[in-house]
Amino acid sequence: ADKIIISGGDGGTGAAPLTSIKFAGNPWELGLSEAHNALKVNNLRGLVHVQTDGGLKTGQDIVKAALLGAESYAFGTGALTIIGCKMLRICHVNKCSVGIATQNEKLRSEYFNGTVEQLINYFTYLAEDVRKIMAQLGYKTMEEMIGRSDLLRVVDTEFAKKFDFSSVLHREEGFDTCQSPSNEPFDANEFEKEVLAEAMDAIKNPERPIKIVRDICNLNRSFGARISGEIAQYYGDSGLKANTIKINLKGIAGQALGAFLINGVSIRLEGVANDYIGKGMHGGKIVIRSQNQGEAFSAGGNTCLYGATGGKLYIAGSVGERFAVRNSGAMAVVEGTGDNACEYMTGGVVVILGKTGINFGAGMTGGFAFVYDEDHSFVENVNRELVDALRIDTDDGDEARHYLKRLLKDYVAETESEKAQILLDNFRVEIRNFWLVRPKNLTKLPLNPDKGD
Repeated sequence: ADKIIISGGDGGTGAAPLTSIKFAGNPWELGLSEAHNALKVNNLRGLVHVQTDGGLKTGQDIVKAALLGAESYAFGTGALTIIGCKMLRICHVNKCSVGIATQNEKLRSEYFNGTVEQLINYFTYLAEDVRKIMAQLGYKTMEEMIGRSDLLRVVDTEFAKKFDFSSVLHREEGFDTCQSPSNEPFDANEFEKEVLAEAMDAIKNPERPIKIVRDICNLNRSFGARISGEIAQYYGDSGLKANTIKINLKGIAGQALGAFLINGVSIRLEGVANDYIGKGMHGGKIVIRSQNQGEAFSAGGNTCLYGATGGKLYIAGSVGERFAVRNSGAMAVVEGTGDNACEYMTGGVVVILGKTGINFGAGMTGGFAFVYDEDHSFVENVNRELVDALRIDTDDGDEARHYLKRLLKDYVAETESEKAQILLDNFRVEIRNFWLVRPKNLTKLPLNPDKGD
C-alpha cells in the first residue's frame, strides 16, 4: 500500500439509521495507534502514508491524531455540515431537502446554499486552532509531532482510571512518518500495459477486432481499467462496438477485475477473482467460470459491481458480501451472495440463483432483482423498508418471466452453468421458486435485456 486509511466509527454516511451512527464501529484512536506501531515493528512505516478520519471536527482532534501517528486527516460530516447538511439520514432516497445528497436538479438549484468561502473559513479556523495547540506544545511543524504518543496523558478522572490505555499510548522505535514518497508497487501494472499494446491496433481500427489470451495472477489488480481509459480517450463514454476486444484470462485475478470497464471490451476469466469485480463498470462484459461451479464455490469476492453504471457480469459461482452495492445500471447473474446484496442499488438488474444472506435490498431505490429461493428462506432476509418481494408465477408476471428466461439463456450460453440449465429445463415448475424484488415506488420494470453489450 502507498496509503493506509484508518476510519473510525463516529463519522459515516447520513443514509445510515441512528442505531448505526451511534452504536457501530470503533474509535479511530484504537485502530490508528495499533496500525502505526505494527508498521514500525515491521520496518514498514517509512514506506506508507497513514491517514485517519471519523468525526474529526476540531484542532484538538487533529493534534491527537498526529500524536498517534496520522500524517493526514479527512473530513466528511464536519465539512458537509458547514455547507448546509442537516443530517436527515435520507441521502439514499434522492430527496435531500438542502440539495446536497441528490441528483434532482430542482432540489440542487433551489435549496443548496453552500459556498466555497464557508469551507475556506472553516478550514482556516481549524488550522489556526491547530497552530495554537502546536505553539503551546513548542512545535513549529506537524511532522515533528507525528507519532509522539508519549506526549499524550490520560485525564485524571475516576472514570478514566477504570481503563488501561498503555497499548494505545505505547510508542515503538523507528520512523514515525513516510520517508519514501514513491513506494513502487509489486506489479507497476506492466501486465496490462503489455495487453494494451497488443490491443491498440483494434482501438485505433475498430473494424479489426482482436482476441487476446493471457494468464493472470492476484498481483494484477484493476485489470481492464487502463484499456478502458485508452478507449475513452478516443471514443468517449460510448466506447466501441460489442466484443471489439476479447480478452480470455486464466488464473486468479487480483482486486477490481474489470474496474471502469467500457463498451467494446469483453473479459472472460477461467478461474476466480477477488473483491470489487466490475467496480464502476460502465459497459462491456465480464464472464467468470471454472471447473468448480455452482453456489458452493466462491468465484468472486466482496463488493462486486460497486457503483457500476452499465455492462454485464456473469459469474458461475457465488460472490461475497455487498454484491451490487450502489449498482445503477449493470446487469448481473451469479449463483449465490453473502449479506447485504443490492445495498443502495439505484438501477440495473441482478439475478441470484442461490442463497443471499441477510439484509437484502437495504436502501435499494432503483433497479430490480430475481432471486431463486428453493428452500423458502429468502423472505426472512429481505430488508423491507424500501422494497417489496413479489412472486412472478402469476398472470401479472408474464413479462418478468419471459425477461428472466432470456437472461438465463444468455447466462448459460456464456458460462455453461449447470444450475441455470436445470432451471431452464424445468422453468415452468421452478418459476414458482423465484422472487422479484423491486422498490416499492417502481410501478413498471425497465425491461431491456440487451443493455450493456
